Amino acid sequence: MTVALVKNDTGTAANGIFAAAAGRLPGKGRVADLRREAFAAFERAGLPHRRVEEWKYTDLRALMRELLPQAAAPDAAALARAKAALPSVTIDGATRLVLVDGMFAAELSDGIQAGVSVRTLRDVLENESNEARGDLLLTTSTDAMISLNAALATDGVVVGIADGVQLSAPLQIIHVATAGKTSRYTRSHLQVGKGARATLVETCVAAEGANAYQANDAAVIWIGDGVELSHIRLMRDAPDAFNVTSNIVTVGARSKLNLFNMTSGGAVSRLQGFITLAGEDSELTVNGVNLLRGKQHGDTTLVVDHAVPGCTSRENFRAVLDDRAHSVFQGRIIVRPDARKTDGKMMTRALLLSDEAEADNKPELEIFADDVSCGHGATSGALDESLLFYLRARGLPEKQAQALLVQAFVGEAIEAIEDESLRERVIDAAQHWLESRA
Repeated sequence: MTVALVKNDTGTAANGIFAAAAGRLPGKGRVADLRREAFAAFERAGLPHRRVEEWKYTDLRALMRELLPQAAAPDAAALARAKAALPSVTIDGATRLVLVDGMFAAELSDGIQAGVSVRTLRDVLENESNEARGDLLLTTSTDAMISLNAALATDGVVVGIADGVQLSAPLQIIHVATAGKTSRYTRSHLQVGKGARATLVETCVAAEGANAYQANDAAVIWIGDGVELSHIRLMRDAPDAFNVTSNIVTVGARSKLNLFNMTSGGAVSRLQGFITLAGEDSELTVNGVNLLRGKQHGDTTLVVDHAVPGCTSRENFRAVLDDRAHSVFQGRIIVRPDARKTDGKMMTRALLLSDEAEADNKPELEIFADDVSCGHGATSGALDESLLFYLRARGLPEKQAQALLVQAFVGEAIEAIEDESLRERVIDAAQHWLESRA
């Protein structure tokens, strides 16, 4: 059977955006060729839609409809607005790397800790061998939004942590949007050397006046053997913003990776993680919380690939939905034929505070090996009326009683954050969301 791809206005507009951006995209020669190849792959697929199984519940053709032109490089006024937005999201003591409208802002960033190297993606692509560093735009993924990111990425950070380095403070990457009705594309790389220990925090925030923008960010992470890495992501985009973030992670042997994501902003958001456990005896823990209201749409899509024997993975997600919000969780655990002694568990739970809220949960297992222990589960429901009555009978107002139950519901996922100060910050953010409910 022959399937014909129908061109639409979105594809035509995307072609114009790519042509307009060509002059400011870093890299020539092989890098430029890779960009053209990536854009051609996006053009063939177009914006993801419901007939693409991985995007069944997040139809960007219907939700986003069009791609916006790229934001201009930030001027002095944009940098001033970005600076004003930083105090609300900066982690105390962290090394801060700030990207403003998709461009690295050295004047807003901090010095680097010993044992850590940081360069901008733009600098690497412009000043190193095109043949050698074209790999920064390569991935094995066929996802259309990752292809679009490779084609249009203007900047990002390329971070290396040396073997054996034990970072005393978190490394924080902050994405700040200052422009309205524009788009940004960033692509960052982190390579963690053998035996290193580090905490990475990523934060998305909107400066005053930023609205209706589109963000397409990617992070490619390589983790060496014997590493302990915590990666925490806090998404607080503008209420009418679109955000698609892709994490592509490869984990070495005997390493521990702890991932956490909390989404409380944006009109439409999607965090998609592609994690390959490539070294034996590694441990992966992934926790997430969606706090959504109004007509917000939050999607978490996760693929965990057990490629070798003896690895453990735990995925635990919570969604709290009010008004007409929509939460999506798609999780897949793949166990390859040689991945004996795999231990993988996945659980997602959604709490609906409104009759109009919607939760779509789709956990999956693909097992091609014997001698494994794998399982998954999904639940959706309202607050327990008996517990709510118990609290109200003791004099608590309805909203306060609901808040206590919601805190307990999301607490299990948040408690997985090992750093106490970061854990308290996430708890405070969740409490702020609860207190702001009408």
